[in-house]
Amino acid sequence: MTSSYVDLAPSRAEKFRQRVLPFILLAALLVVIPLLGPSRSTLTLLNHMGITIVFALSYNMLLGRAGMLSFGHAVYMGLGGYFCVHVMNWIAAGTGVWGVVPIFAMPAFGFGAGALAGAVIGWPSCRRAGTPFAMISLGVAELVAAAGFMFDSLFGGEMGISADRMGGREFLGLSLGPLDDVYWFIAFWTFIGVLGTWAFTRTPLGKLSEATRDNPERVEFVGFDPQRVRYLVFIAAGAFAGMAGGMSAVQDEIFTPENLSLIPSGAILIAAYVGGVRYFAGPILGAIVMTYMGSNLSDYTAGWLLYLGLMFVGMVMFVPNGFAGIIHDTWVAIRDGRLAEVWKIWLKRSVGLILIAVSVITMVEVAFRWSDGYGEVFEPFGLHLSHQNPITWALAVIPFVVGILLVRKAAKEAKA
Repeated sequence: MTSSYVDLAPSRAEKFRQRVLPFILLAALLVVIPLLGPSRSTLTLLNHMGITIVFALSYNMLLGRAGMLSFGHAVYMGLGGYFCVHVMNWIAAGTGVWGVVPIFAMPAFGFGAGALAGAVIGWPSCRRAGTPFAMISLGVAELVAAAGFMFDSLFGGEMGISADRMGGREFLGLSLGPLDDVYWFIAFWTFIGVLGTWAFTRTPLGKLSEATRDNPERVEFVGFDPQRVRYLVFIAAGAFAGMAGGMSAVQDEIFTPENLSLIPSGAILIAAYVGGVRYFAGPILGAIVMTYMGSNLSDYTAGWLLYLGLMFVGMVMFVPNGFAGIIHDTWVAIRDGRLAEVWKIWLKRSVGLILIAVSVITMVEVAFRWSDGYGEVFEPFGLHLSHQNPITWALAVIPFVVGILLVRKAAKEAKA
């Protein structure tokens, strides 16, 4: 009997491969990136990716682990960031003990502020679950965002509050003035955030949060209070969101009431879901993709926000497990020797989604140019696609219909 339990346990090599190696690779990647000589714009993009990764992982502690759909998670990042901006100004003024506090420690202050905000707001919010909790989070987001415009001494009104990240003393040789220094700051705290959120999933509370998500009645039956579990997870998620706020305060040196609004809350929901809320690495992938698209897609089209929304809808409908689910399913197929079978299904689904994308892009870009009224015409690959051109409507309708048929056929084969 004893030997059977030993056989079920992961080996030391498996533990290293699953629990240690990914963090070694992450640390190595963070160290190697500056050696490649990235430009200032690339460093800024990478810094924002690191912030969004920690923010997305904190959100997934609620949605993916505890099953708590929140529409106001940016509140905790925003409050943590606002507190850090105030602390940065106190440090610059050199008043009291603040004169010896390094700016490098801002994410730790944001962590504490986010945890406090989660404890206060979560006390009434977590008394309900499911749809009522989601509606409460929506109300809280609107309430706090409105307060950002009302209390100028705390939030600075529309202009927000700014600070100087070079106002404090150096730490580990980093003044945080040059963008290279800021990169090492973000890289360090990104690693801490990823490690901390992963460690949370290994704790009894992290396991209980998953059990509460799946079957709260059984959790209560074995002697635990689901409401208390949700409340403690809520505090932890707020803490890591506040850490991301502290990172953002140093990177951007300003916070405005917009950081508390529904827009960043909705964006992080999309990032987590697109990446795959069932997997720990899912929000990381989603944060990278969404940050890159948000930074670069606007250079090519005025409808980039619409494309992000459509991508979210498409992922929910056709790829509910996100990018991480695609990678996981592919790995399982390779391991089980079913790659050829799965590949055919994915090929049909991919071709179908590409055809649907061609149709949607054609309709959106033609509609944007027609509605602007400046006489511009969508001309991809030399094609003159005006709203009066029959080819335009053919590209808008035919690929869409064929794509839907291919996606549905692939879905039936996957179920067979």
